[in-house]
Amino acid sequence: MTFDEDQIEAARKIFAGPIEFLKSAPALNFLPDAIVPEVAFAGRSNVGKSSLINALTGRKALARTSVTPGRTQELNFFDIGSPLAFRLVDMPGYGFAKAPKDMVKKWRFLVNDYLRGRQQLKRALVLIDSRHGIKEVDREILEMLDRAAVSYRLVLTKADKVKATDLAAVAERTAEEARKRPAAHPDIITTSSEGGMGIPELRAAVIEAIS
Repeated sequence: MTFDEDQIEAARKIFAGPIEFLKSAPALNFLPDAIVPEVAFAGRSNVGKSSLINALTGRKALARTSVTPGRTQELNFFDIGSPLAFRLVDMPGYGFAKAPKDMVKKWRFLVNDYLRGRQQLKRALVLIDSRHGIKEVDREILEMLDRAAVSYRLVLTKADKVKATDLAAVAERTAEEARKRPAAHPDIITTSSEGGMGIPELRAAVIEAIS
């Protein structure tokens, strides 16, 4: 699916408006009231999730980027629009090799319970590093989303770090994987937080998901 100029511009205007951090939720009982649609971001702990959220919202430090990948072990909520229109949810990164087992277990329970029980969750955006493509640890979250019947879209990150020919090959493999999965959107989006590639389309995809 491609977005037309009107959709791109409408999304740009929404993200140019008021955006603020609401709260972090270390457990389900800390979740904010489910009063508006939500779009969640999932990805490996070094996939560039915080940088992409900052690029998406046009803010330099809305989402905290950590020098230690996997640091964020909470669901972070961001309010978009005034009056409030929808929320972005930054899910804790996965696949951190040095994390203690109890932390990994806690992550799994928190994310799984959120995905299964949040009726306002309209779509998850699963970020895949363009340099590596889909790894087994990514497939675990895809399986989790498929089982929870949560609609999701695959988004390639760090496209500026890969040669064009390699990027095309990774994009094709990623799209092929998406087509096999029951809850996946068939179209992927290729992005670069640094160069701005795909950011307008990603904004439009977010708005499309909640509409």
